[in-house]
Amino acid sequence: MTHDHIQPRSKGGETTFENLCLACRSCNEFKADSTTGIDPLSGETTPLFNPRTQRWSDHFTWSSDATKVEGLTTIGRATIVCLRMNNPVIVVARRRWTVSGWHPPDE
Repeated sequence: MTHDHIQPRSKGGETTFENLCLACRSCNEFKADSTTGIDPLSGETTPLFNPRTQRWSDHFTWSSDATKVEGLTTIGRATIVCLRMNNPVIVVARRRWTVSGWHPPDE
């Protein structure tokens, strides 16, 4: 895990508790300084998920085998695409975690 600035410093975000969250390194690297993404269903530009102000379960759910994150809203779908939350490496890891009983996490 790494610290992520929800509002990137390059876009005026401050290094404060309210603007930081934990993110997996690859998701954080894919996010870069993005604050919006494109919903693959509607084509709309939408803000990315903010873990400080939004509930995960309002925007995401797990696939039936718990290896992929699925978007329930424009925000969820755009975030999944932008952060590449279902890249092959993490899907394999989630499969292993599921077999071990470590995944999916509780809310």
